[in-house]
Amino acid sequence: MTEDKFPTSTMTCFHCGEDCNDMVIVSQERNFCCQGCKLVYEVLSENDLCSYYDIESHPGESQKSKKFQSNRFDYLDDQDTANRLLDFSNQTESHITFNIPAIHCSSCIWLLENLSQINSGVFYSRVDFIKKKVQIKILHNKISIKELVNLLSTIGYEPRINLSNLDEKPGSGIDKRLIQRLAVAGFCFGNMMLFSIPEYFSEAELIDSSFRGLFSYLNVILAIPVVIYSASDYYLSAWNSIKQKRINMDVPIVLGLVALFVYSLWEIFAFQRSGYMDSLGGLLFFLLLGKIYQQKTFSTLEFDRDYKAYFPIAVTRISKDQEFVIPLSNLLVGDMIMVRDEELIPADSVLLSSNASIDYSFVTGEEVPVPKQKGELVYAGGRQMGGAILLTVQKSPSQGYLTDLWNNESFEKGKEGLLEPISNSISAVFTWSVVAIAFVSFVYWSFTDLSLAVKVFASVLIVACPCALAMSTPFTLGNTLRIFGKSRFYLKNANVVERLALIDSVVFDKTGTLTDPSNAKIIFKGECLSEESRSVLKALVQRSTHPLSNRINYWLEGQKAVSIEHVTEIKGAGVQATYINQHFKIGSAEFTEYKSQPKSQVGNIVCFTVEGQELGYFQFETGLREKAPEVISELSANYNLHMLSGDFPYEQTYLEEKLGYKITYNFQQSPADKLSYLKNLNKVNHTLMIGDGLNDAGALQESQVGIAISDRVSHFSPASDAIMDSEVFGMIPDFLSFAKSSRLIIKASFMLSLFYNLVGLGLAVQGLLSPVICAILMPLSSISVVVFTTLTTNFVAWKRGLLTSKLF
Repeated sequence: MTEDKFPTSTMTCFHCGEDCNDMVIVSQERNFCCQGCKLVYEVLSENDLCSYYDIESHPGESQKSKKFQSNRFDYLDDQDTANRLLDFSNQTESHITFNIPAIHCSSCIWLLENLSQINSGVFYSRVDFIKKKVQIKILHNKISIKELVNLLSTIGYEPRINLSNLDEKPGSGIDKRLIQRLAVAGFCFGNMMLFSIPEYFSEAELIDSSFRGLFSYLNVILAIPVVIYSASDYYLSAWNSIKQKRINMDVPIVLGLVALFVYSLWEIFAFQRSGYMDSLGGLLFFLLLGKIYQQKTFSTLEFDRDYKAYFPIAVTRISKDQEFVIPLSNLLVGDMIMVRDEELIPADSVLLSSNASIDYSFVTGEEVPVPKQKGELVYAGGRQMGGAILLTVQKSPSQGYLTDLWNNESFEKGKEGLLEPISNSISAVFTWSVVAIAFVSFVYWSFTDLSLAVKVFASVLIVACPCALAMSTPFTLGNTLRIFGKSRFYLKNANVVERLALIDSVVFDKTGTLTDPSNAKIIFKGECLSEESRSVLKALVQRSTHPLSNRINYWLEGQKAVSIEHVTEIKGAGVQATYINQHFKIGSAEFTEYKSQPKSQVGNIVCFTVEGQELGYFQFETGLREKAPEVISELSANYNLHMLSGDFPYEQTYLEEKLGYKITYNFQQSPADKLSYLKNLNKVNHTLMIGDGLNDAGALQESQVGIAISDRVSHFSPASDAIMDSEVFGMIPDFLSFAKSSRLIIKASFMLSLFYNLVGLGLAVQGLLSPVICAILMPLSSISVVVFTTLTTNFVAWKRGLLTSKLF
């Protein structure tokens, strides 16, 4: 490899684009400003990753000011320190998320998502461009955390690591470079207007004609930094779009700018006229002002990001032998928590119970439970499989991390019928159409008035704004997500809103969904339970997440639980455990081998035995949710309704009296039967499944939209698309209706945007709009869409009672 150094003052660095002021380093026929930039290039070249430089021009960050002490990451050799950075770790792999401020373009994304080609120890990397973060998964036996950080630093993407402030969230702000460009454009525009005053009042002869030429030349000088510096982002965006054989909305803007600038130069120097430099300055100023407005709007609303703040996770904290259900945000390091069967582990914790079986499929995709022993570290995102366990929180919980797991692509469903891809396609076709109209208009007017032809050409290219079309869907759905969240209906992402709007069949689980165990009348029949038996019973039902167990737990309120061993919960059957070498069971008659239950059942039966001896049974008289009949009645007018239950059909007559005959009742449905039922239903329908997430995870995943309804949101399935607080069960018809209205609002905003563009194009083609007016109108189209979608969704939500609830 040859390397030469020689003085230069004009060359730019191939990697970062900065001037090579004092010395240029030439390697492989490329110019570099420093050894750091050359090193990054060599690393990429050796790993066949030079496509990094094809996506963006000079995409790298300058390495001149970087200090490359070889030992600056030695502190990561300390295992405890490195572990503080981890999101997850097991025997073979670790997951870690870094904040990387240097991320700024599509080349950065491409390179960071191809780290596996540089080091085989990295098997997964994904960039969050908005947050400037990258999530990386590595193999222990191939690369350490220190080596990973060194690798990132070597290629110019050193992560920002602050061990004393790991949980601090970086504030979002406006791009400072954009502010600087706006300041330059504003300064030049103001002065160009000042120099153009004699032209504005040309009939008044305010100044001697000899000065007119001078002022025109001064306007040219002021226009140069505007065209070269203030508009540079538009050039880069347009060029990258063309290189990728696409056309984005910045291409027509650049064409308009260049046309206006070149024509003005021609008029000023060839004919000693005034040109349109003041219009050009105003055009860039208002375009950049509109861009800043859009940035501030997205930063304020943050629909696609901060809706996660509404995502609820409740945690059972143990304090002085008492259980307290608290929100995740109130969980502190050092708290003792209880996690029941299939509940989510909310934060990195140390296991206090003798053993646990942790399912990390939520994190790694592998469904084999990992055994854990007392004193071992258990990572957030795992789910306990088996009896309840006790843990001590070791690391502050991250709600964003847990929500990112929920949004993992492994649980994504199809996007058929969604409007966002349609709007993006329309925007692309629209941009090509605008360019064609601009050229046709230019040719038409050039035969009569070349000056007007150039103005029309620039006006047409600038006034038409496809971004308003593209913004319609995310802003409408984002506002809908916010409204749903405030009503305690939490959706995974914006796509769920659109799928919800297409639903034509609703499937309900019975127990815990249509029925509310807390409303059920509970009667215990059998021998009088001793204090010890009641304590064992309390301990058993505490370990279960089933709604009937929760109801018995409430019935035993105030009763202290004893310590039991070998707790096992069998889904759809019951719970068993050992206490003082005696085997206790509570659950179905088949599970407990209970023989003397009454033949005529009027509700759910839960039996209690010890060593096969029958102690008695609980009889539940079904208690429907308070607004269940109203919900079924409202939905039956527009949807096909179905009910699935694992119980025997002895309650069908009662349910038909309360809920009516417009719902299809299906009893004795196992979890596999529910899944099969949904598969058959999906062949001809768009289905919504509403369950408690306990025995119906498969059905929730199979449906187009799966809603887990829960009294305590510490238990939810990643297969669900939404979580609904049980207190807002009665608002289901309003939620579905609002989702449909949101889809109509998107279509209405499409029409509004198209109407604006057609009117603007019509006026611009006739030469009735100047480029400056077009630059003002362009961001106004985006503003109109934001205002329309926000006000309309809020109004519709208010009409449906979603913004006047007693919840606020």
